[in-house]
Amino acid sequence: MTIKETQETVDNWIKTTGVRYFNELTNTAILMEEVGEVARIMARKYGEQSFKKSDEEVDLADEMADVLFVLVCLANQTGIDLTEALEKNLKKKSIRDADRHINNKKLNP
Repeated sequence: MTIKETQETVDNWIKTTGVRYFNELTNTAILMEEVGEVARIMARKYGEQSFKKSDEEVDLADEMADVLFVLVCLANQTGIDLTEALEKNLKKKSIRDADRHINNKKLNP
């Protein structure tokens, strides 16, 4: 599925199953909540924290998909074409960071 198709699919789901979009502020708060859930799993799976009994059945992929879903909702609501935005962002990074990471001694011991 392309990013454009993802945006269209989410929009269709919202309009048929979700009834309507939550407002932008609500979706921003939901996005932060979903990112927090990803962070919680990462801290436990890859960091020093241990899983609680209630955390043992978590699904990192599903939580990342939740983040993507809400981000796509916000893009749709604010008229952002995520394909165009990502392409522009990668061009910016490619110019800005052309030598930055290659010359970073922390990355290239």
